[in-house]
Amino acid sequence: MHSSTAKLFYIVGASGSGKDSVLRSFKSLPPNREHPVIVAHRYITRTDTENEQSLYLSNDEFTLREQRGCFAMSWQANGHNYGIGSEIDLWLAAGCSVIVNGSRAYLPQAQQKYGTQLHSILIKVSEQALRQRLSDRARESTEEIEARLARHRTLSDSVSCTSTIHNNHALEQATEQLTEIIFNDHARPHETSF
Repeated sequence: MHSSTAKLFYIVGASGSGKDSVLRSFKSLPPNREHPVIVAHRYITRTDTENEQSLYLSNDEFTLREQRGCFAMSWQANGHNYGIGSEIDLWLAAGCSVIVNGSRAYLPQAQQKYGTQLHSILIKVSEQALRQRLSDRARESTEEIEARLARHRTLSDSVSCTSTIHNNHALEQATEQLTEIIFNDHARPHETSF
């Protein structure tokens, strides 16, 4: 049985849109005791995750965990494997809402699995700001950046989310938007789920 108020806040956005920065900022806020919210980390087969809410796994370890059902969700993007641990289902069942850094391409599968319990949030950023952020982090070549921007354009046209956060300005503004989205969702009456 899942708590009637526990929600899965599924955050999506282009690489470089600031998802990890917003999540890190949100985690620094005092916890809400009435409606606890846990930020889940991702498992990823990319080694340079020091600035992200992610944990590195080798390809072999990722495959082993995936085969043993250790992920609630898993997908591939940009040549890497990504997973969200199955512990999020325990947290939801315990009445804690959960925030995950998801994938736009995987959103339909996540919606199918979690139904009305899932609240999707798009972190939106202008293409100019996105190009600058991707360039500043110096992780990809110019060609890889252009490929990410092209993927961003394609997915932006096809993804429809419950809420949108605009992250073109100060990080604090985006964090306030996320906090408000979560507060407003918890303030709405929810049907009991058995």
